[in-house]
Amino acid sequence: MNAHFLIGSLAPSIETLTWIRGNPIFALERGKIHIVALFATTCGFCSKSLADLGQLQEKYRDIGLEALGVAARERVATADEARARVDTWLNKELPNPTIPIAFEHTGEMNKLWWVAGGSFADPTIFVVDRDNSIAHIGYPDPEDPDLLERVLIKVMDGSWDTSAEAKNAQEKWLEGVLLFRAIAAVNIKDFQTALSTIEEGIKAIPDNLPFREAHVELLLGRMHDFEAGWIVLARLARNAIEKNDGEWLLAAMQQLFGSPYDYSCLPFAERFSMGKELLESIQTLCPQQDGISRARSYATIAPYFYESGDKDRAVESIAHALELVEGESLPDDVKQEYLAQLEAALAEYKG
Repeated sequence: MNAHFLIGSLAPSIETLTWIRGNPIFALERGKIHIVALFATTCGFCSKSLADLGQLQEKYRDIGLEALGVAARERVATADEARARVDTWLNKELPNPTIPIAFEHTGEMNKLWWVAGGSFADPTIFVVDRDNSIAHIGYPDPEDPDLLERVLIKVMDGSWDTSAEAKNAQEKWLEGVLLFRAIAAVNIKDFQTALSTIEEGIKAIPDNLPFREAHVELLLGRMHDFEAGWIVLARLARNAIEKNDGEWLLAAMQQLFGSPYDYSCLPFAERFSMGKELLESIQTLCPQQDGISRARSYATIAPYFYESGDKDRAVESIAHALELVEGESLPDDVKQEYLAQLEAALAEYKG
């Protein structure tokens, strides 16, 4: 199923909903903008998200915004049990919702919205534009709490569909959907499905680094297809050098020298030659980076030195990384975990 299935498509029907709070909405009216929030009573964040939607609706009601919450995935046998569960949850978590709340027990809403949209968490937020097309799908983002409002403002003035932010949001959604599906397939050892899912992602977004890393990890680490794996790994490394992008360079070096693959099955000379090119690019960028980024760079190039036989440079790189991390202001648990990993690598290289 294409994860873009709903974005840009006409919104599915809401006729099967049963309303239990607020004024019923029997159809998504053209000319208005709707936020449809699919939530679950087992979700720890949903009550706050629904309350936040109420504030947004109040702010933009005069220019045609309508929000609604729907519990569509309650795992109970009957509609009466679904109603009772949602009612109990509302009384406890959101006794005075300012948006209408419904539930749907037939599975139709779940199939047409949640599954078709590629959702895998609650609450899922659908923004439906004035033409009744789905403009955006996403989850509340604690790190970017204003995202939904920015989407709404652009949907309201008609600029969302052609904006860079819309493209980025769609790509982020697609990345999450496909990586989730691939991981689910890997967990049941259906590696072929995982591979086709990742390749679908690469075809849709060729410059997506998580897809490219997952492609290598799947072929080399799970499927042990060293011929195909080397091709995609070499392509990743070449693209990283061409882009001269720090994240890509470190990812490629990690895949070439810092991952638990059977490197003896890969071309020896080509691997080290490519590692040397990556090293030179990383070292050129390193002085321009902040402390943590430099620490990551030093830690990532250390395995290259170690495998090349230059153990002194490997030890020196880890020592630099340790010094940088110790000097950074980080949450204590994060810092201690990072230091423990570096100290383990240092002990291995010294030993």
